[in-house]
Amino acid sequence: MDHEIIKQVRDWLEQGVVDAFLAYRITDGHPLPHVFTRDSIEEVNDLGVEPFRYPLEKIAWQLVRLYPEATVGLPVAEGDQRTLKVLQAWNQIEERRIKVLQVAVPTPIPERETGKVKQALGIAFRADSEDLDRLEPWERFSRWMYEFQKCIKCYGCRNICPVCFCAECSLENADLVGTGNLPPEVPLFHLVRAVHMAGRCTDCGLCEEACPAEIPLRVLYRKVNEIVKDVFGYETGMSLSPSPLNFLGKEVTLEPNAGLWPQPKTPNPNVECRTRNSE
Repeated sequence: MDHEIIKQVRDWLEQGVVDAFLAYRITDGHPLPHVFTRDSIEEVNDLGVEPFRYPLEKIAWQLVRLYPEATVGLPVAEGDQRTLKVLQAWNQIEERRIKVLQVAVPTPIPERETGKVKQALGIAFRADSEDLDRLEPWERFSRWMYEFQKCIKCYGCRNICPVCFCAECSLENADLVGTGNLPPEVPLFHLVRAVHMAGRCTDCGLCEEACPAEIPLRVLYRKVNEIVKDVFGYETGMSLSPSPLNFLGKEVTLEPNAGLWPQPKTPNPNVECRTRNSE
């Protein structure tokens, strides 16, 4: 399989189908993202597409911003395709700028075991909505606060996320998130990021894997995506249609599922409405 991929990439570069191909190259015994070009065509022999854990889609996004006329080739498995669709739906990458090479290599998401302390005080790594819904609201809040208070504000979750692309990050805005304190303002830091992941997160697991505090971020972002799906019927990364939370454009059209919301009660004309001033 690798030699077929290498041949395909070499052909694309030599024929000018792509200006660069982004994949992996073994450097000092470690696979690192590498940009292959026709000027150094011999490097293609060292190309690899194994399921290493780097956000290649984010690097490709950065490349097309640096080189507006370039076409970038990219090995894409099923999960990576969803990430690309999100970037395209949010108008971050034009579809014509990315040449996709479909690969059958799945990208494994490491599954962490939930320790006894986390089971007792926090949120399990594999918790789902039903698990959380069985908890009383105060206990849910307490468990998430336990997780958030471990945060060291390293920004690892944001930096590695392939769909974090804001030019100005609200997590660095002193008016929203105070500076100079650890842990960061709880729970504001993580709730702001969770809101931004709604309609974006493709559950690649990179944020949770990068988190040194072992906060179960996938659980949190899956929950906000479920809300977007329930309210708007939108499944993240499944199509090129814009997210209902993408406000970039001339007109905002949100179509929530009215059945999820309580209907307003008809006022009773026989009940007198008084204000403090009228008494």
